[in-house]
Amino acid sequence: MRRWLAAVSITMASVLGLAACGGGGAGQATQAPAASGGGKKQVEVFSWWTGPGEADGLQAMRKIFEEKNPDYTFFDAAVAGGSGDKAKALLQSKLQANTPPDTFQGHAGAELQGYIKAGNLEDLTPLYDELKLKDVFPAQLVEQISVDGKIYSVPVNIHRSNVLWFNPGVLKEAGITAAPKTIEEFIADLGKVKAKGKIPLSIGSEWTATHLLESVLLGTLGADAYNALFKPGADWNSPQVTTALNNFAKIMEYAGDPQDDWQPAAKQVADGQAAFNIMGDWAYGYFHNPPQGGLGKKSKTDFDWAPSPGTEGTYLWLSDSFTLPKGAKNRDGALAWLKVAASKEGQDAFNPKKGSIPARKDADQSLYTDYLADALKDWSTNKLAGSIQHGVSVNQPWLAAINEAVGLYIGSKDVKALQQGLADAATANAQ
Repeated sequence: MRRWLAAVSITMASVLGLAACGGGGAGQATQAPAASGGGKKQVEVFSWWTGPGEADGLQAMRKIFEEKNPDYTFFDAAVAGGSGDKAKALLQSKLQANTPPDTFQGHAGAELQGYIKAGNLEDLTPLYDELKLKDVFPAQLVEQISVDGKIYSVPVNIHRSNVLWFNPGVLKEAGITAAPKTIEEFIADLGKVKAKGKIPLSIGSEWTATHLLESVLLGTLGADAYNALFKPGADWNSPQVTTALNNFAKIMEYAGDPQDDWQPAAKQVADGQAAFNIMGDWAYGYFHNPPQGGLGKKSKTDFDWAPSPGTEGTYLWLSDSFTLPKGAKNRDGALAWLKVAASKEGQDAFNPKKGSIPARKDADQSLYTDYLADALKDWSTNKLAGSIQHGVSVNQPWLAAINEAVGLYIGSKDVKALQQGLADAATANAQ
């Protein structure tokens, strides 16, 4: 418990510090880049892709960008921290100071609405028309990232949030023959692993608890009832939500000591220290990529996957995207980056390393094997539900209120207070 509270305190202090001063620590990378030699203009690309797999994907796209644009130099302004919480806090301070990066990463969906309403972003509809992107991106995705008929971001991928990663050897030791399909089976299997002395469920920093919660809500409620939670007038105090939160409480009882972020929590599964971890499919790149960019583990042997319990047939999705801030120092360079991010070549270079599937419909499917082949198939056939933690279903103030309620629950274990906190967050922020 002390370690959870310490981790929460450190995370919140870091976010508040970055928001207050706009610098220090990891945030130093996003200070204005110095002019490069040879007359090249620097393009400041702001993201939170610093971990193995995601950083490799970014570098693959950077290589294409610099080959196609010899007059520009890529400036990597990435800020470490899973889910981008620290990056978003620092970004907000830069926008308020009218010193935006040339382009910044955001999650497609409700997360970007605050930036749009504040007038921080340029309309990219002309770029979509120029590149005919509405023909190559799925219609639902275009609809999700459109506001009043205008489009403000370029999606580079599709991620799945509701993935249960597990270690086949640890499950076998516990007498578990297959991944649990229901919440009830999952809780029973967690108990079996605990009896064998292994960590039943690995977990990272505080945001990974909200990530877990969204899968438990979906697995308990089903896709339609889950999606209805984000509509005006939704009843977060319903008995069905109470059941879901009680399930979450039972599952959290089996969580190991919180790790610093999602990667060390995932590594506990890959190394055979823990049985299960619920994390997005970016974990695949981390598990699978060679040791210089990942763990170099063998799928189906060192790690395996299934939809998180109760969610089979539903794709809990999110999409990383890039924007064009108003007042960007190098607007033309930013547009050049967005063209690479939107391109078939760029997405096919990025996504296999990142552990995601392309946003484009015309990508080279032969590049997407193993887990990624499963994801491509499910994306085209499953029901869809939007992620909470990763910006599809809720805007940033709503997410902050949800994370606050989850953080308080971690300390109190009070399910009733958690439910009221979630209900209050919905009342205050649903539109």
